[in-house]
Amino acid sequence: MKNLSFEWLVGLRYTRAGRRSRRNSFISFISLISMAGIALGVAALIIVLSVMNGFQKEVRDRMLSVLPHIEVFDASGVIPDWQATAKAARMHPDVLGAAPYVDAQSMIINGDIMRGTMLRGILPDQEPNVSIVSTKVKAGKLSDLRAGAFNIILGIDLARAMHVGIGDKVTLAAPEGQLTPAGTIPRLKAFTVVAVFEAGHFEFDSGMAFIHLEDAQKFFRQDAPTGVRLRIKDMLKAPHVAYELSQTLGGSLIARDWSQQNSNYFAAVKTEKTMMFIILTLIIAVAAFNLVSTLVMTVTEKYADIAILRTLGASPASIMKIFMIQGGLVGMLGTVFGVLSGVVVALNIDVIVPFIERMLGVQFLPKELYVISNLPSDLHWSDVWTIGGIALLMAFLATIYPSWRAARVKPAEALRYE
Repeated sequence: MKNLSFEWLVGLRYTRAGRRSRRNSFISFISLISMAGIALGVAALIIVLSVMNGFQKEVRDRMLSVLPHIEVFDASGVIPDWQATAKAARMHPDVLGAAPYVDAQSMIINGDIMRGTMLRGILPDQEPNVSIVSTKVKAGKLSDLRAGAFNIILGIDLARAMHVGIGDKVTLAAPEGQLTPAGTIPRLKAFTVVAVFEAGHFEFDSGMAFIHLEDAQKFFRQDAPTGVRLRIKDMLKAPHVAYELSQTLGGSLIARDWSQQNSNYFAAVKTEKTMMFIILTLIIAVAAFNLVSTLVMTVTEKYADIAILRTLGASPASIMKIFMIQGGLVGMLGTVFGVLSGVVVALNIDVIVPFIERMLGVQFLPKELYVISNLPSDLHWSDVWTIGGIALLMAFLATIYPSWRAARVKPAEALRYE
């Protein structure tokens, strides 16, 4: 304390609660409210963004249990020599596995029930190289898909909608009909349900089915697979790896990563996160406005003190620095408390939320209504530093006007009635 400049000493003294008058006590109370408001805004912003990141990560992981990280396909619609393409792709250091696939739209029929579905032909023994769909099978086995048997695996919601189970027959209708002397008639084929999977994502559970790759080629009359699916070490690097593969594979081959396949969803999530960030930042802005009023009241209360300091030789810049220190300390303490509380809650939300649910006897995300019944959290430290920096910046900006007003106090006028 002895080595501090007088501006810091006076600023720290003004920050500590003065008890000499009711007005001082009221100003101290307003300062505490401003500090609490900043802390609440910072903590709320950290917690909300962590929960949104958690939901995004949970949904993304469930989507990628079925979707590949990267798809490589030809502009013509088929890849005649998929083995060579897979081998070339595996030469990339980030590629872990490759497997062929056939993708096409189809109509699935059971009696008078019809549903459109995305039909995917796969090789059961190579599918674990690019996805974890085998771990999502709830009944039956992925290996039950055998070439020539015309078996099918349905999403759990699709199976419920079709009222079928293991061993039941369904009929698939190809999008292109069969040309006969009597005209074009639908091309139909009966398949046996041998398994049901649950990815945890409604779009896939209600509209996707798997069959053997050879059966898919026969059914859709293709001479080769649609393309090759790839799995890489870090899914977040998929756009970069896909770009590099597009350059190295050459020809008419196209590499498309998982973010491009679901661009609308991730764009919507990004927009929602941005809007939530802006809305919750307003809480910090309101607290910063409270800090302005607190400092204005402090300046009014300390007119005589300011005049005496000016008379003793303090410059306007020193007076301004005193009140900027006072306001800055309030903002810094509020930010620190907010960051600490927000990080603690975000890291322990899986414990805190169940405790609140047991205490209140409620469930925020009922299993009957929501696929994700627990509240996930994924804390990003980059968000924490950004939020803390914004809070400190707002607190600093809030001190400028009151401090400037204090620096303009004229000693003679301030002491006239003292």
